[in-house]
Amino acid sequence: MSPANQEDPLSPIQPSAFQPLGNEVEVKKSGIAPLRLLLAATALIFIVVMGFLLTASSLQIIVESESQAEVTISGLALPFGERYLLRPGDYSVAVEAPGYHPFETVVTVTGGDSQSATLVLQPLPGVVTVETRPTGTRVLVDGQHLGDTPLADLALEPGERQVRLEADRYLPHEQVLDVTGRQVPQQLSVDLQPAWAQLSLSSEPAGADILVDGEIVGVTPTVLEVIQGDRQLMLQLPTFASWQQDLVVTAGQPQDLGTIKLQPAAGLLQLASTPNGANVTLDGEFQGQTPLELEITPGRPHRLAVFRPGYRRHSEAVELAAAAVEARTIRLRAQLGEVKFRISPAQAVLRVNGKPQGKGSQVLSLPAVAQRVEISLDGYAPVKRTVTPRPGLQQLVEVSLQTAAEAKAARNKPEITTALGQTLLLFHPADSPTANFSMGASRREPGRRANEVLHPVALSRSFYLQTTEVTNAQFRLFTGAHDSGQIEGNSLNRDHQPVVQISWQQAAAFSNWLSKREGLPPFYRETNGIITGYNPSSTGYRMPTETEWAWAARSNGDSLLKFPWGENFPPSTAVENYADSSSAYVTGRVLSAYKDGHVTSAPVASFPASNKRLYDLGGNVAEWVHDVYSIPSANGSLQTDPLGAQSGDNYVIRGASWSHSRIAELRLSYRDYGQAGRDDVGFRIARYAE
Repeated sequence: MSPANQEDPLSPIQPSAFQPLGNEVEVKKSGIAPLRLLLAATALIFIVVMGFLLTASSLQIIVESESQAEVTISGLALPFGERYLLRPGDYSVAVEAPGYHPFETVVTVTGGDSQSATLVLQPLPGVVTVETRPTGTRVLVDGQHLGDTPLADLALEPGERQVRLEADRYLPHEQVLDVTGRQVPQQLSVDLQPAWAQLSLSSEPAGADILVDGEIVGVTPTVLEVIQGDRQLMLQLPTFASWQQDLVVTAGQPQDLGTIKLQPAAGLLQLASTPNGANVTLDGEFQGQTPLELEITPGRPHRLAVFRPGYRRHSEAVELAAAAVEARTIRLRAQLGEVKFRISPAQAVLRVNGKPQGKGSQVLSLPAVAQRVEISLDGYAPVKRTVTPRPGLQQLVEVSLQTAAEAKAARNKPEITTALGQTLLLFHPADSPTANFSMGASRREPGRRANEVLHPVALSRSFYLQTTEVTNAQFRLFTGAHDSGQIEGNSLNRDHQPVVQISWQQAAAFSNWLSKREGLPPFYRETNGIITGYNPSSTGYRMPTETEWAWAARSNGDSLLKFPWGENFPPSTAVENYADSSSAYVTGRVLSAYKDGHVTSAPVASFPASNKRLYDLGGNVAEWVHDVYSIPSANGSLQTDPLGAQSGDNYVIRGASWSHSRIAELRLSYRDYGQAGRDDVGFRIARYAE
């Protein structure tokens, strides 16, 4: 500082100009306020940013596409490369990429440190152009027809596509096309292979129509294009025989058939005769029976012969031009023979081959062939015969008509034999003194059981009954594996022993089987292998009814037997197979002092027959009969030819067996019942007469 400017410290103080303090302070306040606002705003922004950074999560969005994708996120999102900082919440994310469908989704951001979302874009269809030779080829993609070639800008979804190209007369072409998609253009060009082969042929003479599989395709000579496969080739030319050959055509492999020589067409003879049905030969070879058509080779004569039994043989020469058609009718001359008919009664009508010839005895001249003859009269059974007259030799036919009853009786033989060799005898109970009788036993009869209630019955229908019980050998023809078993080492299974260990159902099934074998209507109704009922009008085989069995076993003139041997117990001689002393270790109970020589069952017919020539009705094995088991009511009304219920749980067993010895069991009125097989129960068969 210069001396001139220095103040004298001793100089008096000078007053200063007055300025109000308030103005100075106000100026300072107005200068400080913007700074504070700036600082406050900065602090607020800092707080907000720090709050966002402290609460935001990192989200990585991965887009799967082969082109650059553009991602747009709604709301506040800070991008950091592939990651975005976002506060927790739901955000709409949109993605677009060239060649892909736009994609939009909602992403939920949680409070975790880091998240990622993978977005898969779907490519746009590819653009495919298909060209073929020939054009007009059908294009099928994955089995769907999309059009015919040429096809441009065909939109196909990306991936492997099955392409099939089809065109008439060309082999189909198939291939897998890997479609890129993303609107990337692709081109498919295919030359189809022909499906035909060239066929060269000519004919002699030329000009024949050529038919392939029945369709005319040209005229000889020519070269054809024939589609591959099995083909039928034919040449046709008027007045010439058709030529035909089967061909196997392979695409691309030509064939040359050369020159085919056609043969003149045969003539056609349309031949009939009076009467028709005559045999025909041509040049000695049998051709058939009239009416018929014959092919006649042209250019030479042929020997034609027409003949029929009972008529004179006709023979002539025949010759036809090529392709000529001629109709001929040959009238055959009958050879007659005399037949003398002697008919009784005189009012009976005679018919020959269905045509009435008059009544009673007469002489007719008839063609020497089999003639169907019928003689009939109301109230009588008609008689049918076949007669073959002989020229020059008179035949005699004698017929005496029978009434229906006489004819029926004649048809019902007194004895018949089944296909298995079983003998059945015919019985007419209605003609016997015991046609009406009482079944059961008196209350006072020793051994009577409660189910033997006396009740009146009658038999009016004639029936056949087997003389013996069905044997093991006979039953095994029905069921080969059947085994009747054994007891204590004693066989029940030998061929000639009665079959046992069979249920009532099996016995009924055997009867039906035998009926069918002999062409008879089955007696028993069968459903799914189970017998469910019967047909009372059937004449097929069955088991005897209980009434028939009782009549056959007990009827003796005008009385009824109590035991097979008579009225007194025990038997004095071996009349049936019962539990004798030899079977004590098997049965436990025996008939004292009785010896029949058999521990168990005996071969059938080992003991004397009954007065009706029937064997073993009262012994050997007990027998199933037809009826459902029931206890008759006392004082019931007369029942004629009773058959019982159609079905039930148990069935009646009649007769004694080798295991029986007590008086109750040996009586012929003894009744038992059951359902399953037993070792002492068999059966015999019966059937109604016509």
